[in-house]
Amino acid sequence: MDNHFELGLGELRQKLLLMASRTEAAVNDSVQALMQRNFDLAAKVREDDDIIDQFEIDIDDLAIQLLTRAPLASNLRLVTVAMKVSQNLERIGDEATKIARRARDLAQEPPVKISLDLPRLAGMALAMVKDAMDAFVQRDSAAARALVPRDKDVDVLNREMHAALAQHMMEQPDTIARCLHWIVAAKSLERIADHAKNIAEEVVYLCEAQDIRHHLKKAGVTLDQ
Repeated sequence: MDNHFELGLGELRQKLLLMASRTEAAVNDSVQALMQRNFDLAAKVREDDDIIDQFEIDIDDLAIQLLTRAPLASNLRLVTVAMKVSQNLERIGDEATKIARRARDLAQEPPVKISLDLPRLAGMALAMVKDAMDAFVQRDSAAARALVPRDKDVDVLNREMHAALAQHMMEQPDTIARCLHWIVAAKSLERIADHAKNIAEEVVYLCEAQDIRHHLKKAGVTLDQ
């Protein structure tokens, strides 16, 4: 392999890992801002989203440079998958910003008196992101495949929270606006899990040159619900 190309691949992996770290921190901070009613932390998450966006731009630029060097098929897959991973990380950052926006608004309103296990939902989604990135770094197709079904557990918990909030809104209509903020935040965490699943599917493609999304569709599984 061309030495310059190999160095470029190393830089690409490093940028992706840094982007993933930034993205995970943004999600953690947005959930913390929501649970602690921390207006300033919510504002910080929104401001830092530009950094995540710049990572995606830089990664795309580097990937395009690498693609022009006509790498082997396996390296071609690595570069194209890296671009897709970056895209999913950027979208996770966007979801963190959405949560932070809801946190900012809720911090200025009276708290909703309902027990919601949002940290558990966040923990499940973030664990999927971390495990998906670990599978990418280690090129572990088996781990990536094992991760995909975990998205269903996140979906179940999100629906349970949605139902609890809907019931609370019926019983206390004056909380509707505030409950809707919580519903949107929970949905953002569910979407983060979706993006982690997307990354895992890309890892399978990287390792096996097989697009398992089509197999899931044939099996009757609906993606990105």
